[in-house]
Amino acid sequence: MGLRGVGKSTLGAALAPRLGGSFIDLDDITPAILGKSSPAACLTELGEPAFREAERRALDDPRVLSASVVSLGGGTPTAPGAAELLLRRARAGAHVIYLAASPATLRARLRRDDPSARPGLLGGTALDEVERLFTARDPIYRSIATSVVEANGDTALVLERVSWLVGASPNRPA
Repeated sequence: MGLRGVGKSTLGAALAPRLGGSFIDLDDITPAILGKSSPAACLTELGEPAFREAERRALDDPRVLSASVVSLGGGTPTAPGAAELLLRRARAGAHVIYLAASPATLRARLRRDDPSARPGLLGGTALDEVERLFTARDPIYRSIATSVVEANGDTALVLERVSWLVGASPNRPA
């Protein structure tokens, strides 16, 4: 889990093969629940409350429950009931990893994206709201996470850190 632009989807897709398992991106499941093509379409056409409820329902989708690696949407932990569900799964042994990056790093990454792919949630653009979302969500992510991985640097290094945490790295000490 983490904010938009931190690399959840990229890292999740790279981590799953290391674990010999499957990868699911909640941003693919949630729009399907709502009959839309993308998270952006859900948010602009149906609004954030409907999208958050669908995210919470997506956490119980059989594809999500059977995946080795799940990339949450940036706001999934704020969906009603989602934080409690994630905490229960963590207590049952799931790794809930917060990929933490500074607002400056997130803004730099978001500048490379198509602005229409990531609509603003607070009345501005995704770039305009990075600091506000970071301030609001960082404590939530930290309260749920079983581990926090700094994700400001090179993606390969972040992947190695996450792999080590979940036991999928050849460099993990015995």
